Amino acid sequence: MKVTERWRSERMGQDITLVRWGHYGTPVLLFPTAGGDAEEVERQGLIGHVAPLVQAGRIKVYSCDSAAGQAMTAKAGSPEHRLWLFNRYHQAVAEEVVPAIHADSAGPHPIVVAGASIGAFNSVAMICRYPHLFSAAVGMSGTYSVEQFIGGPFTDDLYFSSPLHFLPGLEGPALDMLRHRFVLLASGSGAYEDVAESWALAKVLGDKGVPNRVDDWGHEYDHDWPTWWEMLPLYLDDLVP
Repeated sequence: MKVTERWRSERMGQDITLVRWGHYGTPVLLFPTAGGDAEEVERQGLIGHVAPLVQAGRIKVYSCDSAAGQAMTAKAGSPEHRLWLFNRYHQAVAEEVVPAIHADSAGPHPIVVAGASIGAFNSVAMICRYPHLFSAAVGMSGTYSVEQFIGGPFTDDLYFSSPLHFLPGLEGPALDMLRHRFVLLASGSGAYEDVAESWALAKVLGDKGVPNRVDDWGHEYDHDWPTWWEMLPLYLDDLVP
C-alpha cells in the first residue's frame, strides 16, 4: 500500500521524497506543514483518517517533502534564498513530482492538491500557477502571506510563488483555465487560527473570477491536526467520484 521514491532535484539542488498510499483512484497530493517531510501526514494521523477513501479505491494519496517550508522554519540561508527556494520548490513539484505521479498512475490524470498551514499556501499556489495540472485545491488553516515569516526585500521569487501577489496580474489562457478550477479555503476560529487569511485570499480569487469558497468551522477548531482530521475526509468525499 505504501511506496517511497527519492531523487535529487536539480531545480532545488537537494533531495526530495515522494510517498504514495493506495493503489487506485483520483490522485491526491498532500503538502506537509512548514517543517514537515513526506511522511508527516502519516505520522500525524491524516492518512488514517482518509483511509476509508483509499481502501474504497476512490483516492490514491501522495505527499512530498516541504523543502521550502523546512528552510523557512530553520531560517536556512538568507531571506532571498528562502524565497528563491519557494519558487523553485513549486517548479520542482510541477516538473518532477507531478510527472512521477502521472507515471505511477499510468497516464496524466487531474490531481487534487491539499494541505494545512504552509501546506495550504503551497496547495493554492500550485493550482493557481499550474491550473493545467490540478483540478481542485483544499487549503486548511492556511497561512497565505508567507513573507511575514521570511522577511527580506520583495523579490521576483516572492511575486511568482505567492498567489496574493501574482494573481491580480494574471491574464490569458492560464487565468481562463483557472476559472474552471475550484479552491476550498477552510479554517477554524480557535487557537492560532486566522480565518482572515482565507478571506483575503478569497477576495483575490473572486476578483479574478476563480470559483472558491471559505468555510469557517468556528471557535471549537484550533490550528492543529484534529481539525484537519475532520476537514480533509469531508472535502475529499465531495470532490472525488
